[in-house]
Amino acid sequence: MRFEPARWLRGPHGQTVFGTLLRRGPRLPLCRERWELSDGDFLDVDRLGGAAEAPLLIVLHGLEGSSSSHYVRGLLAQARKRGWRALALNFRSCSGEANRLVRSYHSGETGDLAEAISRARSESRAAPVLLGGFSLGGNVVVKWLGEQGDAAPVRAAVAVSVPFDLKLCARALDARDAMALVYRTRFLRTLKRKAVEKARLFPQIDIARVRAARTLFEFDEAVTAPVHGFSGAQDYWAQSSSGPYVARVRVPLLLLSAQDDPFIPAECLPHAAAAANPAVTLELYPNGGHLGFVAGPYVPWFWAEWRAAEFLAAHV
Repeated sequence: MRFEPARWLRGPHGQTVFGTLLRRGPRLPLCRERWELSDGDFLDVDRLGGAAEAPLLIVLHGLEGSSSSHYVRGLLAQARKRGWRALALNFRSCSGEANRLVRSYHSGETGDLAEAISRARSESRAAPVLLGGFSLGGNVVVKWLGEQGDAAPVRAAVAVSVPFDLKLCARALDARDAMALVYRTRFLRTLKRKAVEKARLFPQIDIARVRAARTLFEFDEAVTAPVHGFSGAQDYWAQSSSGPYVARVRVPLLLLSAQDDPFIPAECLPHAAAAANPAVTLELYPNGGHLGFVAGPYVPWFWAEWRAAEFLAAHV
């Protein structure tokens, strides 16, 4: 089934903001767990239980999202319908509680996902592991799969609205038009608040530069890059973009993107790499916005979550 946008919600911004503003995520019987990490930090994880032999879906949220994000809960609901287990990860600092270390999460950080998969597989090694990532979380999924190649211990994966080229995506969000200002203001509000709080504990964070940041470039220059060992925002974007890793993926991977995504310019989509890699399916639609894909002629429903679950189910 191809995606057809709701007749009353065809614009990219309407598709992008509808779920965030108007959708109430499905209520699910989730259990919060705290997982200690090898570097002394922690991840908070929401678990959807089930039979030990059932497929296990691991879901990653987007920038400044969480396991409570409507699209995460939507995919978890799809998993529950199919009798799967699931784990919704909260990146460091995204569960409602600050993490312990000066470092946090970023678009190219795959170590925490690797630890989570290792732990999940140790619980029931016979059950297939599936991955789902949204936006920044999708970038992490694609990059990790490319790093692992043939050794990736998962059955299949889906990534939705992936920022394959972080430089181009940051440039789109830092543009001077009104909607770009709305989007980056929303992201920077929580990013800067967390960084200011952390600067009080870790003086290596320049609190003045954090407060002065008005663009994603300025924030990544002031915080993301120096805290995580990059020489600057350009270096961070170059090393963390998932586009170059698409060719290295060796497990079935579905990439869902919209041509009108206001965060992700169409020129950064990996057409050639996906076409040359039999493991990768790139589905590109004219409409859908960023993490939108709101369908239905009258009653809205969220097509990307359904499509992701259908793809993964075909590989279980």
